[in-house]
Amino acid sequence: MTKLSLPELKKQLKTYKTEELVSIIIDCYKSSPDVKKYIHMMLEPESTENQLFDETKKKILHQFYPDRGEPKLKLAEAKKAISEFAKLSNNQARTIDLMIYYVELGVEFTNDFGDMNASYYNSMVSMYQNALNKINSEGLFRLFQDRLRAIVQNTSGIGWGFHDDLADLFYEFAADYEEDTEDD
Repeated sequence: MTKLSLPELKKQLKTYKTEELVSIIIDCYKSSPDVKKYIHMMLEPESTENQLFDETKKKILHQFYPDRGEPKLKLAEAKKAISEFAKLSNNQARTIDLMIYYVELGVEFTNDFGDMNASYYNSMVSMYQNALNKINSEGLFRLFQDRLRAIVQNTSGIGWGFHDDLADLFYEFAADYEEDTEDD
């Protein structure tokens, strides 16, 4: 299979009639769940985004608190769901919301079931840091400030440097933000 560049693809598609293009899009729609979601997002962005957001939250929740059976804790699956949502929706605030939700569930799970391993904590800290980075680039600190602080407070007493890492990230970020708003 030869690979078409975008300009070549565009040139090729311009030679097709409307009916042929519709047929191609329908075939793509049928062939891939990702394309199907993408097309839904293009045609009905608000309702599709709401549905995808709810589905993503359920996928994240399922890894920590499944409806049946033992927790899966396949954190890569939860992260993948967040990534897919981010790509499809391009809604930064909702993506950040999902990232924070992931960490909130991770903290809740630790408080419910006890200490976890280092890679688990590293995953939570990494997601928290990524959320802070996105919050910073989007200027959304005030929107998520209370939830971010609650995560730190809810890790009090959890060892392995988990609480310390989150507290350092939060208070350093919050201090930078406070300095920025004082300069305005």
